[in-house]
Amino acid sequence: MTYDAIVVGARCAGATTALLLARAGHRVLLLDRAKYPSDTLSTLYIHQSGVERLARWGLLDQVRRSGCPPLQTVSYQVADVYLRGPAPTLPGVVGAFAPRRYILDPILAEAAAAAGVEVREQTLVTGLTTEDGRVTGVRLRTGNGAETTERANLVIGADGMRSTVAKLVDAPHYAEHPNLTCVYFTYWSGIPAHFEIYERTGGWVAAVGTHDDLTLIASYLPQEQFAQVRRDPKAAYLANIQATAPALWERLAEATMADRLYGTGDQRNFFRRAHGPGWALVGDAGHHKDSINAHGITDAFHQSELLATELNSGDDPTATINDPVRQHAALARFASARDEHMKPTYHTNLVTARLDPDPHLLTLLRAIQDSPELTERYFSVVAGILSPEDLFTRDLLARL
Repeated sequence: MTYDAIVVGARCAGATTALLLARAGHRVLLLDRAKYPSDTLSTLYIHQSGVERLARWGLLDQVRRSGCPPLQTVSYQVADVYLRGPAPTLPGVVGAFAPRRYILDPILAEAAAAAGVEVREQTLVTGLTTEDGRVTGVRLRTGNGAETTERANLVIGADGMRSTVAKLVDAPHYAEHPNLTCVYFTYWSGIPAHFEIYERTGGWVAAVGTHDDLTLIASYLPQEQFAQVRRDPKAAYLANIQATAPALWERLAEATMADRLYGTGDQRNFFRRAHGPGWALVGDAGHHKDSINAHGITDAFHQSELLATELNSGDDPTATINDPVRQHAALARFASARDEHMKPTYHTNLVTARLDPDPHLLTLLRAIQDSPELTERYFSVVAGILSPEDLFTRDLLARL
C-alpha cells in the first residue's frame, strides 16, 4: 500500500496536518515515537488565532470540556509601565487557552484518527527510502523492535526542532540566529493567574492558568548565564521571579510548587528549507524560535493549515499530492506563505529574547497604559490579530 502522505510526529503540527489532509480524502499514516498521553516541554499558551482554528476544526469544545480555563485577562509589567485589560477576541473566540500537552496532544491525534488517519505510536523513523533522488517512504522500528518500510507520495516531517526527517533529507538553514535565552518553568497550586507577563533588563517571567487549578510560571534568563543557572536552576528560577515580578513573588508565599522544575537552554532560532522532492517540513521541524512569546503551538496550527490548503487545492486534491509536478508547486507556495507569515514574529521574537526593553517601546507603552482602548489594541497587536500600523490611532499619535 502507498499512502498519500506519511506524517512523522503526532503532536500539534503533525496531528493537525494529518487531520486536515484526511478530511480532504487523503490516505494518511501518522507516526510518533512516544506513547500517548505523554507530556513535552511547552509554554502551553495558544494565541487567539490558534484558538480560532481549534474552533473551526471542531476541537475547541473538547479543550473546554477537558477543564482548561479560558484566559480572558492579560497584564504586562515592564519598568514603570503596567498594562492590564481584556484578552483580545476573534469571532466566536473569547480569550486564549493554555492546555497541558498530555491533554491537548491526544485530543488532536484522536481527532485525526476519527477522520480516518492511521495512527501508530511508539514507532521510530530510522531512515527514508528514495528513488531517483525523490523521497518515497520511511523505514520504521516499532516498539517491539520490528523493522518495516512504508511508502508514500509525500513524507512530512513534523517531528520538532531536532527533526529526524530534516536531518535525513539534509534540509539546509537559510536563516539562523544564536540562542538568546534559557528557560525554566514549573506548575504552582494556590495562585490563580490570568495571562501575566513581567519584563526587566536581563529577565522575563510569564504566568498562565492551566488544568487542575494550576498555574505555569516560566522564568527566562540570558543564554550566557545558562552554564551558571543549570548548577542550581531552582535558585536561579526563584531569584528571577523575585527580581522581575515582585508582585507575583509575594503571591507565591501562599502557593505550593506542584511539580518538578523543567528547563532548557536549547532555544534555537532558525528557518529551514521547507520542502524538497517528496518531502516537506511543518511546525518546529521547519521553523523554530525562542519560546518567550509563546508562538509555538499557534505557529504549528497556522503552518499545518497552510500546508494542507495547498495540498488539498484543485477539484481533485489527491491529484495535487500524488503528481510530482503539482506537488512541488503546492509545496513551493506553502514555503513562501510560511515565510511571509512567520518572518515578522520571528524578528519581533528575537528583539524580545534579548531581554533588554527598548526605550522607544517604553515611551509607546507609557502613552498607552492610561487608555483602555489603546491597551486592548496593543494586546491585539501582540496576539497577531491587528498589525502594528493599526495601533497608531489619532489618539495615540496625539499622546506621543
